[in-house]
Amino acid sequence: MQRYKQNQCIVISGESGAGKTESTKLILQYLAAISGKHSWIEQQILEANPILEAFGNAKTIRNDNSSRFGKYIDIHFNKDGVIEGAKIEQYLLEKSRIVAQSTDERNYHIFYCMLAGLSAEDKKKLELQDASSYKYLTGGGSIICEGRNDAAEFADIRSAMKVLMFTDQEIWDIMKLLAALLHMGNIRYKAAVKKNLDVTEIPDDTNVKRVANLLGVSPKSLVEALTTKTIFAHGETVVSSLSMEQSLDVRDAFVKGIYGQLFILIVDKINNAVYKPQISSVQKIGVLDIFGFENFNINSFEQFCINYANESLQQFFVQHIFKLEQEAYSAEGISWKHLEFQDNQHILDMIALRPMSIMSLIDEESKFPKGTDQTLVSKVHANHQANKCYLKPKSDLNTSFGLEHFAGVVFYDTRGFLEKNRDTFSADLRQLVHISTNRFLAQLFFDEKQVNARGSVPDTTKRQQTLSAQFRRSLDALMRTLNSCQPFFVRCIKPNEYKKPQMFDRALCCRQLRYSGMMETIRIRKAGYPIRHAFKEFVERYRILVPGIQHSAKADWKHLAGKICQAILGKVDFQLGKTKVFLKDAQDLYLEQERAIILAARILILQRCIRGWIQRRKYQRLRAATVKIQTAWRGYLPRKRFLEVRNGYSRLQACIASRRLTHRFTRTRERVIRLQARCRGYLVRHGMARREKAIIKVQAHVRRIIAQKTVFRMRYRELKMQEIRRLRKEEEVRFKKDKIENYKEEAEKNYKIRVQELEKEMQEQEVDAKWRAERNNRRITDALRKREAPIDHSQYVADIFGFLEKTPSEVSSSSLPSPTSEQQRTTVYGGLAAQSTPKAPPSEIIDAMGKSKFEKDDLEDYSFQKYASTYFQGQINHQYSRKLIKPSLLSLPTTTDELAAQALWITILRFCGDLPEPRFVNGDRDNSSVMQRVQATLGRSFAQSPQFNDLLNGKEPITPNSNLPRSVRGKLVSLTLRRKNKLPEEMRQGMLSDELAKDSYHSWLTSRPTSNLEKLHFIIGHGILRSQLRDEIYCQICKQLTNNPSKSSHARGWILLSLCVGCFAPSEKFVKYLRAFIRQGPPGYAPYCEGRLQRTITNGTRTQPPSWLELQATKSKEPILLTVTFMDGAQITLRTDSATTASELVDSVANKIGLKDRFGFSLFIALFDKVSSLGSGGDHVMDAVSQCEQYAKEQGAQERNAPWRLFFRKEIFAPWHDPTFDPVATNLIYQQVVRGVKYGEYKCDKEEDVAMLAAQQYYIDHGSNLSPSILIGSLPIYLPDPYLIGPKEKVMDKWSTSVTQAFKKSYYVKESVPKEKVKEDIVTYARLKWPLLFSRFFEVFKVSGPTLAKNDVIMAVNWTGIYVVDDQEQVLLELSFPEITEILTNPAVMKNGQATAPQIILHTAQAQTLTFNAPNAEDLKELLLFVIGELRKLSRFTVALQDNQPKDSNMLTYLRGDLIYLEGETIGETLMKNAWGVGRNRRTNQRGDIASQNVYILPTLKEPPTDIVALFLQDGALKGRQLQLMNIANGTENRVKPHTLSNFAGEHFRLISRQSLSKGQTLTSARGKNVSNDELWRYSREPLKQPLLKKLVNKDELAEEACFMFQAILKYMGDLPSKRPRNSSELTDYIFGGPLTHELLRDEVYCQIMKQLTGNTSDFSTERGWELMWLATGLFGCSTGLLKELTMFLRTRKHPLAQDSLQRLQKTLNNGHRKYPPHPVEVEAIQHKTTQIFHKVYFPDDTDEVWGLI
Repeated sequence: MQRYKQNQCIVISGESGAGKTESTKLILQYLAAISGKHSWIEQQILEANPILEAFGNAKTIRNDNSSRFGKYIDIHFNKDGVIEGAKIEQYLLEKSRIVAQSTDERNYHIFYCMLAGLSAEDKKKLELQDASSYKYLTGGGSIICEGRNDAAEFADIRSAMKVLMFTDQEIWDIMKLLAALLHMGNIRYKAAVKKNLDVTEIPDDTNVKRVANLLGVSPKSLVEALTTKTIFAHGETVVSSLSMEQSLDVRDAFVKGIYGQLFILIVDKINNAVYKPQISSVQKIGVLDIFGFENFNINSFEQFCINYANESLQQFFVQHIFKLEQEAYSAEGISWKHLEFQDNQHILDMIALRPMSIMSLIDEESKFPKGTDQTLVSKVHANHQANKCYLKPKSDLNTSFGLEHFAGVVFYDTRGFLEKNRDTFSADLRQLVHISTNRFLAQLFFDEKQVNARGSVPDTTKRQQTLSAQFRRSLDALMRTLNSCQPFFVRCIKPNEYKKPQMFDRALCCRQLRYSGMMETIRIRKAGYPIRHAFKEFVERYRILVPGIQHSAKADWKHLAGKICQAILGKVDFQLGKTKVFLKDAQDLYLEQERAIILAARILILQRCIRGWIQRRKYQRLRAATVKIQTAWRGYLPRKRFLEVRNGYSRLQACIASRRLTHRFTRTRERVIRLQARCRGYLVRHGMARREKAIIKVQAHVRRIIAQKTVFRMRYRELKMQEIRRLRKEEEVRFKKDKIENYKEEAEKNYKIRVQELEKEMQEQEVDAKWRAERNNRRITDALRKREAPIDHSQYVADIFGFLEKTPSEVSSSSLPSPTSEQQRTTVYGGLAAQSTPKAPPSEIIDAMGKSKFEKDDLEDYSFQKYASTYFQGQINHQYSRKLIKPSLLSLPTTTDELAAQALWITILRFCGDLPEPRFVNGDRDNSSVMQRVQATLGRSFAQSPQFNDLLNGKEPITPNSNLPRSVRGKLVSLTLRRKNKLPEEMRQGMLSDELAKDSYHSWLTSRPTSNLEKLHFIIGHGILRSQLRDEIYCQICKQLTNNPSKSSHARGWILLSLCVGCFAPSEKFVKYLRAFIRQGPPGYAPYCEGRLQRTITNGTRTQPPSWLELQATKSKEPILLTVTFMDGAQITLRTDSATTASELVDSVANKIGLKDRFGFSLFIALFDKVSSLGSGGDHVMDAVSQCEQYAKEQGAQERNAPWRLFFRKEIFAPWHDPTFDPVATNLIYQQVVRGVKYGEYKCDKEEDVAMLAAQQYYIDHGSNLSPSILIGSLPIYLPDPYLIGPKEKVMDKWSTSVTQAFKKSYYVKESVPKEKVKEDIVTYARLKWPLLFSRFFEVFKVSGPTLAKNDVIMAVNWTGIYVVDDQEQVLLELSFPEITEILTNPAVMKNGQATAPQIILHTAQAQTLTFNAPNAEDLKELLLFVIGELRKLSRFTVALQDNQPKDSNMLTYLRGDLIYLEGETIGETLMKNAWGVGRNRRTNQRGDIASQNVYILPTLKEPPTDIVALFLQDGALKGRQLQLMNIANGTENRVKPHTLSNFAGEHFRLISRQSLSKGQTLTSARGKNVSNDELWRYSREPLKQPLLKKLVNKDELAEEACFMFQAILKYMGDLPSKRPRNSSELTDYIFGGPLTHELLRDEVYCQIMKQLTGNTSDFSTERGWELMWLATGLFGCSTGLLKELTMFLRTRKHPLAQDSLQRLQKTLNNGHRKYPPHPVEVEAIQHKTTQIFHKVYFPDDTDEVWGLI
């Protein structure tokens, strides 16, 4: 092709099964290989063969891969010989094979491949089964083809389709159509007669529904198209029923039509992928692979067409090999002897070329409605029986005729000829396709749809072209294509008729060679001249072989050609014709070889000359460049030297000029400085003189005022004293007259009382004056600070927000009086600084705010308008409105909520200035907080209910002036209670009747104008107390902010929104819409509001409205600065926000000061003499601040002036507290203790203790040198105030002596110990002396349990245990930690329409159960669990739960109730993690190994008393052996009962005999342990002597293996000591090696593992057991009988590995079992609690990647 620039074609012919298709593949592979590019298009061309073979090839009796269609592959090459594309033409697909196959033949391969290769899921979608279930696939009785793997080939077909650009959807659509064809073949028909007409019924519509679903039509339409026929005549439509035979024909025609169109579409898709439009320079090589000659026992219309095509190809072969060859020799005058050959032109004329040919007769008879196969045979006999190639049967009844083909005689059975030729596809079927919703099906019949696009009913007047006409037309086009190319012929010879390898039938092969004309071909090729060249072309190509032959236009080309042949070829056989040279193959090859040799030599000469010329030119260019560079360089050097000299002179000139100017400037500057000094001195002296005069004048006035006030007080006091003396004299006279004995003493006594009252009055005046001065100083400082503060960029919003600073209550209220000096002096917090605006520099301020932020997710789809249109009620839109709303915006559950929503809407309008205040004002003023009124409104009706007294456990707050008859310690206990809300949570959730709610809200809206702060509290209070109203509030605010035309209203709305998001969060349904709305807000407020919202969501909803401090922070959008005071007076400033919790604040303080031992340190807030503990949990700090402000307002003062203070102090000691661990903590506690002793918080019983504490403080402050003067001066600081009462000198002498004696006796003075050690002693003394004062208090109400004096009690938890005390601090019940065996909680739930209080339930070793109602039940439970859990980890004391009489000498012998001391490295924590430990029996003093499951670890650090240990001998003492949290609702546990093997064991486990029980088990049972003899399914530490399952008992080898497996399980789980240490993987090999080999052992190992996980109380053993379960489920499955039990066991377990094991089990069941035990990497991974293993995979390109394996 490249040489002659002519298109080529390869014609492959031969019998069916001779290997034509395989030859085509080899030719295509060869062409792709020699193309040399290995491009994508070449791969696509090669991948087309598997698809075409699958859809067009089938198994026949002659060939297992017989092509049932013809194809011509046209391969296109570019000018370089590279494949650029291809085009495929297909001919005569045998569609009848789809519906019927001959014996031992199959349908097309694609059906069997699809059924074998589709996944189970896809087959389920298509409702497919195996091939034996389909009629269309079993017609030939064979569904298997030897040597073919249908599943593997289906995978190849799908991959080839993807290479050829088939989409996944197109592949799926093809599979759907193929499945529909199979289901359609299974449609069963039933013949019936209705109204004397044959009709067809379909009794079972299952397959009809399947086909209709796949084809996208209704079942009714499909049935009508298959069983009826529509006839169109004269514009009318007639529908008639079909008989059963006709219905079958219609069904088969439908199937053949769909498959035929599908095959055409696939070929078109392939062409679209590989074909490119041709250009003029494209050259082609065509490969023809067409069906071979066929001669079966019964030959039908398909064989007739196939053999006609083979006759045409044989004639094409004869034409080119014999006819044209010999005609060319004759035309050129070559000496040639004519050869005889067999010409088959006459049979082609009889079949198709003559007017009355057989195909013409078939077409003619097909057009007659009444034409039959019999009439066709008659016409063929009549027209061709005289032809010698035509064979007529002897009987006229025979419907066949015979033809003598070039390959032999073939008889054709004409039955079905006409029907196959018509290739009918009824109008009903076209209409069915037309209405189908399956787009892919419609695409197959697109041409028919286009033709009938104008009407809804297809046109049936135009006849379809017959199949024979289509075939002749396509065959003619093929022959034209072949004639336009240079042909090459490939003859395939079939070796035998049996489709077997290594078998050669000589006679069969010779017959094929003869009838194919190969003998004559060999002779003509041997004698002829296949190579021909025109004279001019020959001379132009080979003239270089002979010297002296030049190119000339007038040369004698024939003479030159002869000259070349004579010179090169000599006397060999070649001939010169008239225009061409005729050569043999060998001669042409020889000429080409000689030409190549000469060309190579001359090319070398040419290359040598060109390379020399290139090098010479390169050298000349380099030389010229070098000369140019030298010229430039030689000019550059002199220029450079000249410029350096010139620059040097310029710098010298500059230096001289600079020195002159510098000298001149220095002299001038000195003169100016002297003048400035004189002037400044004069000004300073003059200013100082003026300032001195002013200061003297001010001092004179101030001193005068002070002197005046002093004189005034002295005069006032003198006047009072004169009055008092006058009264004394009058009393003496009066008493004397009354004859009272000792009248002078009585008068003197009254005189002293009056003097004391006067002194007290004078002191109060001094304190009041001092307080007023401090207040004025604060006001001046605040004014200066505001004046110097920078202006914020959002000043406009800040100015609008200023209205919240002045409320009516603030204007009219008087200032809150400060605590008296007596209170300041006598309280532990009195001497510490009050809360004020922090003045710490920014570098010293600590950030106590969390860092949680929203993710930057996309919120474009969450617009407020979209939410409003979806959820708003009625016709309410999302935009700003000033109208009142009748219903709420959102649907609310109760009428009360609807009323609240309307009141909130009006309040929001008034807050934003969009609605005026009420006109009428009620004269009564309510000083209570708005929050209190909101709570009262929401809970009023519930407060009137009988349940009120049961729920209301809180007491009235203590006022500053209240004088309760309590001890100092009792007062402190009451003050350190956690402050509750004004109403309990249950009451606040109570529902309100409609009438009461209506009256309450009406009063709020109409009684009087309210301040903006009150409105704010009303709105936010509802959001806090009622979660149902939160979305409603946010929607109302967002609605008012949307398109709001008023700047003032818009700014107020954003301020309200910013405060709301800091107090409560919306529901999850609305939160994204709110975030999207906030992001569209003002630049200054949008990020601020979103940050507050995230913090609120993170830390939870507030319980109080914003405080005044929060309002100021919101105004400036700055954090809140809080000052926390330590007990030594030191302060620390923290940066907080509205959502900051006590936990965050405590952690920040601890981090700042380096506090390590943080347990027990809490945050306290103090207001006057009232203290509230915030703890260190999740309580919001600003809620406590807000409560203090509310309390101040209730006293008639302003919220902004509430003198609350925050303190950081020790609240509770840990039982394991070590003062040496953290010096920082020790110092804080020391300062707290000495201050508490000074002000009476902590009282000493003996004066010696007070003296010792004072001596220790002196040593810490002043060291070991005792100075009497310093000691006397320090005593008022060290001693409590009550001890200083009396004559000062006597008191000081007394205590000075006592402290000195204690100081000299102390060890720290004698030993000179460090001061830190003395602080540690004081802390230890306080811990031991005042355990109750270092307690965390909880208000509780006893519901059930032992009888107490009172039910309304206080529970105090400290390091010694739990104390239940009354309000007078009388201890009613005391429990140590070892006595508590179980802690349960019962959360608040709705019961009988009412909310129950949270409960905490304590089980004790005395078998008692105590139940308390506790608002803080969860906090109490968490504290107790933590303390007891840590004590058990550190404890070394255990108590035996059962008797143990072991045989092993290493095991410890003990009885139930024995106290066992853990020795060595064994402590409680290690014993809980491991199955074994080492202990010593206190009773016998023996030492040995103990099992963790047989002992109970006592939560104590010191040896418990014998009475405590004796409690564990009682039955029921360990009802809750493991401390755990159990959420109980209505008295029942909220968890699924774990599944066990109890039922399964009864049927499948072996029977247990009494002899098989060990001694330990018998003793245990005798002691009352609830384990029966037949409970083999429970946890046990005894090795098995026999397997668990019955089926293994009589199999000795497997039974022994099962016992070894159980021993390995015990050792792996730590339940059986091992004589030598074993690797974990070694034990897992023992456990799983047997089950992987013997399938019967798999159920056994699963039962053993589940047995050991049932009732196992050892944490370590349980964890190891779950590791084995996880490994087992990944190795193999179990039997069907055990699978249900295993699945239920895993589903009802809460262990983290349970669900993972269940998933692994499902994968194992789907993928099959493993071959080998788990790899050590797997065992190590699961022991490290990871279920994913990573491996590094290395690739051939030296890269690697880490892959995660499961």
